[in-house]
Amino acid sequence: MKTIFHTALLLVAACSLAACGGDKNAQEYNTVTLTKGSLSTTVTATGTIEPINQVSVGAQVSGIISKIYVDYNSEVKSGQLLAQIDTSLMAAELRSSEASLASAKAEYEYQEKNFARQKSLWEKKLISDTDYESAKYNYDRALSSYNKSQADIVKARKNLGYCYIYSTVDGVVMSRAVEEGQTVASSFNTPELFIIANDLRKMRVIADVDEAEIGEVKEGQRAVFTVDAFPNDTFEGEVTQVRINPTTESNVVTYEVVVDAPNPDLKLLPGLTANVTIYTLDKQGVLSVPVRAFRFNPSGAVAVGQSASNHKTLWLKENNGKLRQVNVTTGVSDGISTEVTSGVKEGDEVVVSVRVKREPEMSSSGQGETNPFMPTPPGGNRNNNKK
Repeated sequence: MKTIFHTALLLVAACSLAACGGDKNAQEYNTVTLTKGSLSTTVTATGTIEPINQVSVGAQVSGIISKIYVDYNSEVKSGQLLAQIDTSLMAAELRSSEASLASAKAEYEYQEKNFARQKSLWEKKLISDTDYESAKYNYDRALSSYNKSQADIVKARKNLGYCYIYSTVDGVVMSRAVEEGQTVASSFNTPELFIIANDLRKMRVIADVDEAEIGEVKEGQRAVFTVDAFPNDTFEGEVTQVRINPTTESNVVTYEVVVDAPNPDLKLLPGLTANVTIYTLDKQGVLSVPVRAFRFNPSGAVAVGQSASNHKTLWLKENNGKLRQVNVTTGVSDGISTEVTSGVKEGDEVVVSVRVKREPEMSSSGQGETNPFMPTPPGGNRNNNKK
């Protein structure tokens, strides 16, 4: 009975305070108006700009560079002569091969005729088997020597042709590694003489992405990047390849990501450092609400099951100030905002939180108790308690 009576008193007191304006704290709702915008998440990396197709032109024979016909930045065509190696040694080897070929041919023709005669006599039993076999042996040797001389002269002609260095593609000379009079040696490897970029209007960025973020990067994603040479310009690109070959440096594992970088105005130069932003999530023109809106509950209880699926609940504020609960379907999220695909429309006011507005307390009219430790206002009656 005491409990029921006590509860009744509390209810009466609460009603009395509300009726008399005793509740000096009023609730107000923080809302956001739904508008269409963008949702995005990004991965950042640094990389180097380079041509999509660049060709290294080298020398296949050793010798002294006698003439160079191009320089840095020279525009070249496929088949154009770039440089020349001294041909005197290769020309002498060609003449020697030609002489050897002539001698081998003469020997071959003689042994061929001799073998034909010896074979005819052997078939008639006019010579011994030894003489026949000797004639056949000499013929086979002459034929082999003649074939070798023919191969040697092809090689000598090729080597003489290799003294002339031609471009294999249309493009621009990026690098020239030799000077006239310099000796190049190609005994063990092909020395690099020129590097030619096929088309500087088609560039790419090789970006190093950290292992913690590489799982989010996919081919076809949009990318933007800047370079220090043009700090006010932003360049557009697209991820064309994610290379699975890792690179480890100072215990940091990165993966190379290739970003296509069109360069129609030729601003981008090979070797520039690019600061790349890859959009792993990029949706435009979508309705989205702050993630915290799904946690709002006017009763003050914590919303349960809001993240279990893409079917969630929001509270809308109507024109009359009342709240209405709606069920919505959600899409992607960037961690701050979540896409809403159905259940609401543009212009709706979604409640995200509630705040308490504190009304200022009315000043005392003189009735009631005063604090004796507070200073008395100027002009006040200090002896108002005296009779």
